[in-house]
Amino acid sequence: MHIVVIGCGRVGSGLGISLVSDGHTVAIVDKRSDAFRRLPDGWEGVRVIGFGFDRDALEEAGIRRAGGFAAVTSGDNSNILSARIARETYQVENVVARIYDPRRASIYRRLGIPTVATVTWTTDQVLRRMFPERAAVEWSSPDGEVSLVERTLPGTWVGRRLSELESPGEIRVVGLIRADQSRLVTDEIGQEGDILQIAVRRLPNPELDRRLLEVPR
Repeated sequence: MHIVVIGCGRVGSGLGISLVSDGHTVAIVDKRSDAFRRLPDGWEGVRVIGFGFDRDALEEAGIRRAGGFAAVTSGDNSNILSARIARETYQVENVVARIYDPRRASIYRRLGIPTVATVTWTTDQVLRRMFPERAAVEWSSPDGEVSLVERTLPGTWVGRRLSELESPGEIRVVGLIRADQSRLVTDEIGQEGDILQIAVRRLPNPELDRRLLEVPR
């Protein structure tokens, strides 16, 4: 897939490097030529000096053949304008905009522009690490019957089989993040620092809380 990235800051350059390594063709647009210093020597993508909402810059970046578009500059206005042009003028299928103001992010999502609200995401991550006992809801079914929650493994569960947390039809441990690596759970033994991804029937689920807090005999 050909992907256009607007902004060659830390996020944009990281995206460009990762996407090229995954086999995609990439063009990065930035208004400052010195921003491209963040890219390694020999990087195989295209560098375009210009603005993400400028049609000439977008054409040079190959917007007409792009299957993906990410606007990740430090400016909310330029990001959303660039994303709207990519979606509405060039009909790029997969478009995302980085937005700092969470209130504006929700508005743009309702307009059909997927957004990543940086401040909201960071706040959520800090709260998750500060209060690991809280159940962060990652996904819920439309009828609310099934949810996927994320919980940090309590110390009392280190060394125990994660399958012991499960309850047929109520609780199922489906994945975990360990040492920054995600995996599906088979018959894992809990380790310190594990972050569990648990499918539960309905929220709140007091049975999950009870099992996580129980002290083994």
